Amino acid sequence: MAEKRDVLITEVALRDGSHAIRHQFTVEQVTQVAKALDDANVPYIEVSHGDGLGGSSLQYGLSLTDEMKLIEAATSVVEQAKIAVLLIPGIGTMSHLKEAAKLGAKMVRVATHVTEADVSEQHIALAKELGMETIGFLMMSHMASPEKIVEQAKLMESYGADAVYVVDSAGALLPEQVRDRIRALKANLSIDIGFHAHNNLSLAMANTLVAIEEGANRIDGSIRCLGAGAGNTQTEVAVAVLDKMNIQTGIDVYKMMDIAEELVAPILEKPQEITRDGLVLGYAGVYSSFLLHAQRAAERFGIDSRSILVELGKRQVVGGQEDMIMDVAAELANQKVEIGV
Repeated sequence: MAEKRDVLITEVALRDGSHAIRHQFTVEQVTQVAKALDDANVPYIEVSHGDGLGGSSLQYGLSLTDEMKLIEAATSVVEQAKIAVLLIPGIGTMSHLKEAAKLGAKMVRVATHVTEADVSEQHIALAKELGMETIGFLMMSHMASPEKIVEQAKLMESYGADAVYVVDSAGALLPEQVRDRIRALKANLSIDIGFHAHNNLSLAMANTLVAIEEGANRIDGSIRCLGAGAGNTQTEVAVAVLDKMNIQTGIDVYKMMDIAEELVAPILEKPQEITRDGLVLGYAGVYSSFLLHAQRAAERFGIDSRSILVELGKRQVVGGQEDMIMDVAAELANQKVEIGV
């Protein structure tokens, strides 16, 4: 198996995919998938609630299984892969991070809204103290200019981050927008650059290739596209495409195909595809994890979920404001009554 890695892939289905299955991962599922991904030589496997450490709550969705048990299960079966966790300051705490590190997590992505990198300083510092590989994760990157993203990324670099990611949380970025953002970071930072895509506009693979072309050496993927919204760059597809381009990931493409088919596909509650609502997420620039919340609100108030998502986009609601979804749905339902629709 090739050990040379031109690009480092982080497999996120066991974290981002948690959104798509309403945070219902079991210990058995995580154990099987993590072990198989490790055997396929995937270097990083992210495991946690979809909203990161501490995410299990009424607001973000209750987990079936304590995420620390999932992290412990994953770390117990991998031999070469590093188990990663996501931490959004304000949702996850330093205590959560210490516990995850104690259980064997080796990498943390400290995630903030793209204009709020300053809230990550203490968490990045703690992660470094714990000896963890530490990544700055700038979410909703379509909502800021390349110049603003450079400013925020440099803050994370100054705090000690080993890499900074442009995160297309809404799957809203077009290829040239990805190019501008990655190019700007590459020109101004001395640390690794990463890119995390969502596939709501069917651009995840194309945008990932543009990011690599501009110098990103870390990318994210979700096997079988198991992720929030329409999912992420499909990992097994990315591995195959990069192999054809002679860009080495070190990952066994046949084993990834088998994992997708035999282990991950049965976990999906329905095929991961670009549905009407998934497309609206990218079109309106809405956080991908809002999908199921908006669908539940639409059902409760008897309105079109697209109306809710478009309105959330207009109001530039961001991750952490999930409580706004019901408020917006209630307002739209009242407007519908007032105009007699």
